[in-house]
Order: sequence, then structure tokens, then C-alpha cells
Amino acid sequence: MLLGVDYYPEQWESARMEADMDRILELGGNVIRIGEFAWHRMEPEEGRFDFSYFDGVIAMAKAKGLQVIFGTPTATPPAWLIHKYPDILSQFENGASRAFGGRHVACYSHETYRAYCAKIITRLAQHYKGEPAIIAWQIDNELGHEGSDQCWCPRCRASFQQFLREKFGGDIRALNETYGTAFWSQEYNNFDEIPLPAPTITTHNPALRLDWERFCSEKLRSFARFQAELLRKIIPGAVVMHDFPSGGLGKHADYSALAGTLDRVAYNNYPVWGGQKEPLPPSEIAFGLDYIRGLKGENFWITEAIMGAQGHDVTGFLPRPDQAKLWSWQGMAHGCEGLLYFRYRGATKGAEQFCYGILDADNVPRRRFYEVQRFFNEVRPYESVLTTPVHSDAAILYDYDSLSSFRIQQQSLLLDCEAEMKRLHGVLFRAGQSVDVIPASRDFSGYRLVIIPNMIVTDPGFTNRLKAYVAGGGVAVVTYRTAVKDRDNNLVFGKTIPVDLCDLLGLFVEETESVQEYHCIPLAGETGSGSAGIFRDMIVPQGAQTLWRYDDPFYRRYAAITRNSWGKGTVYYVGTTPDQAILDRVIGQAMEAAGLESLALPDGVESVVRGSGEARVRILLNHNETTVCALGQELAPFQVKVLPL
Repeated sequence: MLLGVDYYPEQWESARMEADMDRILELGGNVIRIGEFAWHRMEPEEGRFDFSYFDGVIAMAKAKGLQVIFGTPTATPPAWLIHKYPDILSQFENGASRAFGGRHVACYSHETYRAYCAKIITRLAQHYKGEPAIIAWQIDNELGHEGSDQCWCPRCRASFQQFLREKFGGDIRALNETYGTAFWSQEYNNFDEIPLPAPTITTHNPALRLDWERFCSEKLRSFARFQAELLRKIIPGAVVMHDFPSGGLGKHADYSALAGTLDRVAYNNYPVWGGQKEPLPPSEIAFGLDYIRGLKGENFWITEAIMGAQGHDVTGFLPRPDQAKLWSWQGMAHGCEGLLYFRYRGATKGAEQFCYGILDADNVPRRRFYEVQRFFNEVRPYESVLTTPVHSDAAILYDYDSLSSFRIQQQSLLLDCEAEMKRLHGVLFRAGQSVDVIPASRDFSGYRLVIIPNMIVTDPGFTNRLKAYVAGGGVAVVTYRTAVKDRDNNLVFGKTIPVDLCDLLGLFVEETESVQEYHCIPLAGETGSGSAGIFRDMIVPQGAQTLWRYDDPFYRRYAAITRNSWGKGTVYYVGTTPDQAILDRVIGQAMEAAGLESLALPDGVESVVRGSGEARVRILLNHNETTVCALGQELAPFQVKVLPL
């Protein structure tokens, strides 16, 4: 089991290195991550490569018994490169260049930038080929983070036009037909006329904007693939990984596609960041972990776990004693099998001075140091359990095109598809059920319960798979604005919504309404009343049972939430965003139909079962600041108990 720290020795005097590594060993660490932001240290001038500094770092790490994750330094191109080629800098939507001085400032379409990346990676990999201390190669850093997933420069426009030329086989008439460019007289005579969807009056064509999202995603995937293939060519058998940031479902990049280029997925887990009054709710932290695990459907690493307060210019919440240790345990419970803390020691200079590490700038071990030490000691005995695959009977499906479609046309100002997914995930989380958050393109036939939220873009391949799943005995929950558009982000002529799913669901949607409140729609059902908001489908059942209906004067005849039998299975349709009590009830019914257990857990207590066969444990985590009792166990504030099953 990898347990360690992110270490930036180049930011400190070399004389400190040995004492630092001794203290990392004192923590119980066995791995360090280095190199990801050190391009200038490796190539101080163009063509003059010097790896002697990191030779010394690795030699000392080997002598101490520490393993190494080495990062390619492409997230921070050196000043001499930008000075020579200033047009490498990416551009904002208004055409202004991003200034040198931050990170991720280069345009991924720039061939010169890629050529220089290839040079530094090639020389780096050749130099360390065969080095046994390096157990993995991290490509770049947090690709697509902080707005770097989009660039609006002339090279990206030309690359986007070429992307479309290849998609449509050079047939501009096919693009015009697909996009419906007769609207607003937008017909193109050739691909060179096609603009970027930069700000304009009103808005750009939705099909064009979806292809722009796909282009941005493919650009990042291509950049990751280029690095991974180069490393594998020079170092056969190299383990290539990447450290993904949080918020992946909101990026202009399909991280699951990018993960397909990697051997390992890693995650930078920040339950709280600068300016936040309090941490994310435990269920939302768990959702992020389940999403990362779902990128490849495999266990993952956490390459940045926090221990102190974090923030660049605005610092934030200080994790309470044992709270950050609890988050580390939570990561392990959800499939992390190797964890490194960011960072070993807080910086005294540069932009991350207020990203506090295990040690402060005074270099004195205190509470956070000993908390990390305790975590390493506590978790290591459970290595065999925590490295087994996570088993889940429930899955939440997402679709990159659908998420993009809602970014393009939000429809309700309150509609946040990721927040809707988190609400659904939260019901299962509070019931003690493990959940996989996976792309809809993946096989979901083995799950007992599948939830499909707001999947506005669908195709016959997906709808047929969903029908077969339910017919075979599966239980599905489908929510509003699913199966409304085709893969080109267009409405479908001649078909009633939900497109190709009316028979499965036993209903059709007659009209829709977007509302700008959360609880403005009254609902009535056999078990009482409630409210809903954000959006609603006016559902006409055709065989489906009405569980909840609208209870306002004009729309009482329409169903709001239904259930239908199909083959051996059952499918629920949630046509609005109901209040939490109703959502809990409906998902609870779906869980019961799927034969899933629902634990009675106190608020803020999480239960996760890990392991296989007879070697299984239940991990109980108390996210509360107070002592609670759960499943017969007393848990102190932020305490974790691992119980044999």
C-alpha cells in the first residue's frame, strides 16, 4: 500500500533533504511524488537538460527505502519558452492571452508547445529508464482544471474546423443539414467559415456548441494520450497515471475518455477549499470518490489529501482534529488504495503559501503531523481488504453529451445536473449502499438498481440496452429531461418524449415547464403531500401507475412520478425535482424492489462494506462533531471503526 506525501525539494535548500526524508519515514510513509512543476529545473535553458538535481533526490529516496512517483512537468512551461513563443499562451473568450505566471497557461493545440513537451518527456524518460525507485509516471497535473479545458485562440479555431472536417468527411452540406444552419441564415460554404462559439448576440447553434465541447474534450484526451504513449514507448511497462481534480462532471472534458489512456487513475481530494465556510457534506465527498472510481471502474490513488487549511489567496476552514484523518479513511473506504498528502511542508514563497501541509513553515511537528502518522499506522493492517475491488449493486449513469447539452441550454436557471446526481446518490449513501458513478456507455447489466438522471441526449443503442436491462429483472429510476435530444443536440422530429422510451416507461410527456423556484409545485400522493420545483414534465400515463401527481389547479390531471412494470423488472419515472422526503420515499421503494438493504444510520454516519468472501469488514465513519451511536457502536467525533463481518 502506497502511503506518503507530495514533496517539492526544489523549493527548499538541499541541505534539508535528508532530514525531510527521515521525517517522512517517521510518518510511516513509503512514497513521495516529485517533479510535476519543475520544468525549468530540468531544462534551465532551451536544449540544456540537467537532471542531476533529481538524480540526487532519487538516490537519497532509494537509500531511505522511499519509492517515487515522478511527474512530467508540462503543466508549467518555463519562462524562456513563453518568451520565445508567446503565442503558446492560451486565450480567453475575448481573445486576450492568458499571462505567464499561473499554471496550465499553454494552448494544447499549439504544435510548438507539444514539440517542446515531447522533448522534455523524452529526455526525462530516457534518463530514468530502468530506475526501479520510480513506480509510476504522472502525466501533467489536473488537466482541464481552472478553465484550462478551453482555449479560444486562432490555432484552436483552425483545429476545431479540422475536427469538424474529419467528423463530416469533408462534406459541408452534411454539417449544414445536421446543424440546421438554415436557421438564422447560418449556412456555411466551407469549413473555414465556421466560428468558435465565442460570445455573440443571443447564442450560437446548440449542435455547433456540442461539437465544440467534444473538440475541447478530445484535445485534452489527445494530449494525455500523446504523453502516455511516449512514456510507454521509451519505458515499456511504465505505469502511467494522472491526478484528476474535483468537479469533473462540470468540465469541458470527458474525464472517463481521458482515463482510458491511463494505467492508473488518481484524485486530488479537497473536501474543503479556501473561502468555504465549512466542508462539503459527507455524501458529496463520497460522490466525488465514487465518480473517480468509476472513471476506469477500478480502485484509484489519492495523490493530494489535505490535512491543513487550504487556499491560494483566500484561506479556508481548518479541519478539526481527526476530521482530515476521517476523510482519508473515507477515501480508502471508497476504493483508494494508495494515498499521499498535499503537502509535506507548507510553502513559504509562491502562490500556495496558504495551502497548509503536514508541517508549517516553522518545520515543527505538531498535531497534523501526528494525525497523519496515526492514519498510516491504522490503515496499513487493512491493506488486503482495501485493495480488493469495490462491489456495488447500484449505479448512477452520466452522459458527457447530456451534461454538455445542459451547459449549452440550461433550461431552468436552477437546474444543476451534478447537484441532481448528488441528491440521488445521497439517498443511497445515507442508506449505507455503495454506488458506482459511471458513464452511460459502460455495461450496467450487472447492477440491481440503475439511476438515469437528466440524460437529455440519448440514442437507440442506449435505450435498447436500458429496455433489455429492465426486461431482464433490473430496477431503473429515470428522471425528467431524459431522452429528449439526439446525439447532435437536436430535438427529434416525429417522436414523442421520452424518445424511444414511452413504451418502457408506460407514459408520454405532453408538455414541460421550467420554473425558477425549488418548492413552488404542490404534489399529492397516496401517502400524503409535498412539493417540487426546478422543472416538470406533464406526464400522461399509458399503463404506468401514478405514485405522485401535480396538485395545482391547472395540472392536476398530470402525473409527476410513476412506476411501470416491464418484463421481469420495474422502472420509475421522476418527472420533476421533488422535496427530499418524497425523493427518499421513491428511491427507497426502488431499492426495496431491487432487493437492496437500507440501514438505519444516524445523520452524518457512513457505513461501507469492503473485502470479499470471509475477509470482509464494515467501516463506520462518524462525520459529526459529537458522539453518536450507530449499529450498536459508540463513535466519538470523527471516529472511524473497522468491524469484522
